[in-house]
Amino acid sequence: MTVRTVPRRCVLIVFLCLTGVAQARQEGPNLELPRIDGAKPRNVVFILADDHRFDAMGFLGHPFVETPNMDRIASDGVHLKNAFVTTSLCSPSRASILTGQYAHNHKVVDNNNPVAEGTVFFAQYLQAAGYDTAFIGKWHMGGGSDDPRPGFDRWVSFRGQGTYLPGRNGLNVDGERVPQQGYITDELTDYALDWLGERPDDKPFCLYLSHKGVHAEFIPAERHAGRYDDAPFDAPETMDPSPERTKHRPMWVKNQRNSWHGVEFPYHSTLDVAEYYRDYCETLLGVDDSIGRVLDALEAKGVLDETLVIYMGDNGFGFGEHGLIDKRVAYEWSMRVPMIMQCPDLFPGGSTVEQVVANIDIAPTILEAAGLQAPDHMDGQSFLKLGTGEEIPWRDALLYEYYWERNFPQTPTIFALRTDQYKFIRPHGLWDLDELYDIQADPNETTNLIFSEDHQQVVTQLKARLFETLGQTGGMSIPIYPDRGGSQNLRNADGSPAADFPGELLRELPPGTDRR
Repeated sequence: MTVRTVPRRCVLIVFLCLTGVAQARQEGPNLELPRIDGAKPRNVVFILADDHRFDAMGFLGHPFVETPNMDRIASDGVHLKNAFVTTSLCSPSRASILTGQYAHNHKVVDNNNPVAEGTVFFAQYLQAAGYDTAFIGKWHMGGGSDDPRPGFDRWVSFRGQGTYLPGRNGLNVDGERVPQQGYITDELTDYALDWLGERPDDKPFCLYLSHKGVHAEFIPAERHAGRYDDAPFDAPETMDPSPERTKHRPMWVKNQRNSWHGVEFPYHSTLDVAEYYRDYCETLLGVDDSIGRVLDALEAKGVLDETLVIYMGDNGFGFGEHGLIDKRVAYEWSMRVPMIMQCPDLFPGGSTVEQVVANIDIAPTILEAAGLQAPDHMDGQSFLKLGTGEEIPWRDALLYEYYWERNFPQTPTIFALRTDQYKFIRPHGLWDLDELYDIQADPNETTNLIFSEDHQQVVTQLKARLFETLGQTGGMSIPIYPDRGGSQNLRNADGSPAADFPGELLRELPPGTDRR
């Protein structure tokens, strides 16, 4: 056997090349953003709840739920009354918050697949600008991993959905496995307050407090259990399955009624939707308590007035609307979320923002609060100036997207465009109906206008604009991933039968027509 000797010059070249590659990997993307002239870097507290509906807050006139601390932010700050998510699902929505991008760009399109290598979160830019950063709570991107992610000096998280009460997996605290001691909403708040109290005051900070509450299965804190046992529950009008109420409702929606995410077979069980809603509202009380504790801690440190505090939900949730539960769909109760913010140094108390804002706008808004210009790759824009009452150029339509999951096959890939008056919904890849709603005249989306002669021009315009928006934002291809997990694809044999095609799609052939 002949042994070949590699010349020293070649070895040196290979070494230098490998060193350069390693150095490039270590350095990563450029995280230095241009600073806004004269801007003061503000402290930021971002609090995220899971599955919190847009209308489940006391100050909005809810019949029984009590949210004194959410009401406090709205009174001392700003209610962003038309806040939405661009994908109504935990992981995609959370990735949009952290990246400022649509799901088709950040590629986190379901709850199972990991974040793409090289994805940059807004906290990394804050770190590079000298911020102390902490992530505390639910991450839920990348399967069951709860490993610390880039951008955060302090890390407290858990695998997947986590558990309201202490479970076997416990918590991941800065890379170490630590037992969970108590009720998760309270314990995450304890960690957040400890970090706020222990960190030095010579740097601005960003706290990202991401709650498990109020995700199903709902378990309220012991102090709140049973508070709403006798509270009223009025079934939504679109829960009625009668033909006159469901005319021109897509077949896939009618069929979903008898499924994992439908009122006839919820979670393949006999769950009572009214009782489920009461448990939900009781569980929400713990989140509201957490908000109050954080506000009080900021006030005790003397930084409440100068700190930007934002609270929102990661998506909506249904309790019988259109015969469904859960989220994922493009109806208002699914894609619309609560959003309130305060910073007394910036915003007058009791203000309302009417413009449509979204989860993709959170990252640019926080960056502006830090005195940084958002990078060009972000799809959202800062709404900080909207809170001050300043008039700035703003969107007049919002794109919505959801990508089919094998785990829950009853909901198709959906694209939608929502303007201030209309919403156009396209289920992709189905032999079924599109939907058009006049959300000003019909906020509960009871009447699909897709066959209305008076609205055909609107349908044509919104359909064209939907695809223009997808094209302009790089969304004209559908991300596809391998199957992960099981599929909740059963139906109740005693429930509603499969839906029929609507009469508008049926045709009678003339007598004598060759039917081959």
